[in-house]
Amino acid sequence: MGVEISKLSIENDPSLNQLIKHDKDTGSSEAQIVSMTGRINQLNEHFKTHKHDQSSRRGLLKIVGKRRRLLKYLRTNDFEKYEQVIKSLDIRG
Repeated sequence: MGVEISKLSIENDPSLNQLIKHDKDTGSSEAQIVSMTGRINQLNEHFKTHKHDQSSRRGLLKIVGKRRRLLKYLRTNDFEKYEQVIKSLDIRG
């Protein structure tokens, strides 16, 4: 399901197309970060109406942690790509 979310957000935003290597790219760090960001945004909208949904909140924290680790990996190994991902997704200030 995470891949479908990322494809939808990629199709709607042409600036994210440059992050993904090809149409079926699901394994690269950039593609995973885009997918997780879409899921995080979707869960944030969910919490606006379901404030007490603790099981989904736990899932959100797990996704945020995984995205954080992927961003750390990307920052260590390819800083230029890291900056590009941060800018295009508008995360981290």
